[in-house]
Amino acid sequence: MSEHSFTPPVPVVPATELLEHDLEHEQVVFANDPASGLRAIIAIHSTALGPSLGGTRFHPYASTAAALADVLALSRGMSYKAAVTGLDLGGGKAVIIGDPATQKTEALLRAYGRFVESLGGRYVTACDVGTYSEDMDVVARECSHVTGRTEAHGGAGDSSVLTAYGVFCGLRAAAESVWGDSDPASVLAGRTVGVAGVGKVGRHLVGHLVDAGADVVITDVFPAAIDRVRDEHPHVRIAESTEAMVASPLDVYAPCALGGALTDAVVGELSARIVCGAANNQLAHPGVEKLVEDRGIVYAPDYVVNAGGLIQVADEFEGFNFERARIRASRIYDTTRTVLERAKSDGVPTATAADRMAEQRMLEVGRLRGIWLS
Repeated sequence: MSEHSFTPPVPVVPATELLEHDLEHEQVVFANDPASGLRAIIAIHSTALGPSLGGTRFHPYASTAAALADVLALSRGMSYKAAVTGLDLGGGKAVIIGDPATQKTEALLRAYGRFVESLGGRYVTACDVGTYSEDMDVVARECSHVTGRTEAHGGAGDSSVLTAYGVFCGLRAAAESVWGDSDPASVLAGRTVGVAGVGKVGRHLVGHLVDAGADVVITDVFPAAIDRVRDEHPHVRIAESTEAMVASPLDVYAPCALGGALTDAVVGELSARIVCGAANNQLAHPGVEKLVEDRGIVYAPDYVVNAGGLIQVADEFEGFNFERARIRASRIYDTTRTVLERAKSDGVPTATAADRMAEQRMLEVGRLRGIWLS
């Protein structure tokens, strides 16, 4: 497996030729139901540690190739996230191609649920961008392999709550490594933190940062998201765009929207000492993690710090208890510190250190399990 946390390039080739391109994935399923309008792809990266778990992203992709590239990268990230977090889960992900605002229907979600059920438990679905706990309740009418359901149906509810909390815990660990840990409670006080993307997760993260005394700057492509945060926290500042935020003086940059946030240009312009955010697959290409290190920027690997949501929905397997899940998510602080310390001792970028930790666990524990079967 690769030693770099990046979105791996996916060749634009017919699906029938995918196996000829050395894909790491165990299984990729294309789901099509013309009657409901469902077009989906489910990718199972690994079941070495347990059934693959990952959310369902509902997004208007420009092409099937773009959707395929996203689901392959996201499912790989879920394997690493579960492994480094210490969960007995594999990595999977699903994407539904379409605009959730206009195409999401009961019929479509139930059709999708039947496709998930057909995998016999090798893939367990949950919420992601464009889907919510209420949607998982609908999917569950046709499928028993669903988590992230509403509290009314015995689920954990909105997983963005603990996702944001975990990112905040990871950010505290990174901040202490940069600015010292003599007073952990105030390590972010007065620091300028730019949050790019204030949707489900970014909004909650802003609340933690404000409570910690940080000077918060936000941006989002959706004005309604900005208005909601400004109503809750009137003193946050608004950047005109992500580009303007990146070019402004920052102590911390927190990408919380879609992936690929850390390009060569962004890394070259950033004044921030730390990058720590909720977005998946933040490194735009292989090699950018070395550029981040060379610039003296501490990168808290995305799948390490954003694992709180996975921890939250995985807790449903035991009968959801929020406090238990919150305590488990708080350990992201310790995991982040371990990753940063290992990167320093091994003389490698933090992304490489995190990958090595995840791969070691998948190898050592996974070989005891082999391929997981229901």
